[in-house]
Amino acid sequence: MGWFDFVRSPTGNAVETMRIPLFPLNTVLFPGSVLPLKIFEQRYLDMAAACMKDGSPFGVCLIEKGSEVGATAEPHAVGTLATIANWEMEQLGILMITAHGSRRFRIIETSVGANNQLEASVELLAESGPTPLPPERQRLVPLLRRVVDDLGNERLPEPHRYDEAEWVGFRITEVLPIQNLAKQKLLELDDPLARLEILEKYLDQRKLLG
Repeated sequence: MGWFDFVRSPTGNAVETMRIPLFPLNTVLFPGSVLPLKIFEQRYLDMAAACMKDGSPFGVCLIEKGSEVGATAEPHAVGTLATIANWEMEQLGILMITAHGSRRFRIIETSVGANNQLEASVELLAESGPTPLPPERQRLVPLLRRVVDDLGNERLPEPHRYDEAEWVGFRITEVLPIQNLAKQKLLELDDPLARLEILEKYLDQRKLLG
């Protein structure tokens, strides 16, 4: 079935699984986010070429142990699928790509393939579906609108779904100047309303909301 399949969980529910290459980074990618990357290591050049050839995604995970360059890093278990939207190679051996985040996943197991490329079998996490932004969280919207206006559509592309809880939560989290580990914890939350509650408390404590 291509690069994804379906298996049964212990509860009997269908679980969508995939085998993907991983790109551990010192950043957290969220669904709906745009990620510019400069690629120069051969393993990731090969990965990008394969993904562009057949339109398949790769996985972006925050590094738990190790570094972006050199020996294979150990990633956090939850990451986000990324699809290459555009690319350019202005200099031989250096590839510039722009990737778009889509579904969250959880790593089932990892292995190291050719060129020290980390690969993983992953379980795609269930999507919450459109959850309306509750009236009591509407006060988050003016702040986010200002951020979107400042950063522009290249960083925060349309459609801008200010009425959806998950979109608002992910967009605020990705632009907040907080540690990556805190962003990782917010990525891992399945409940978009719980994510909004945490964000509102954080912003209130710092008097960033009107």
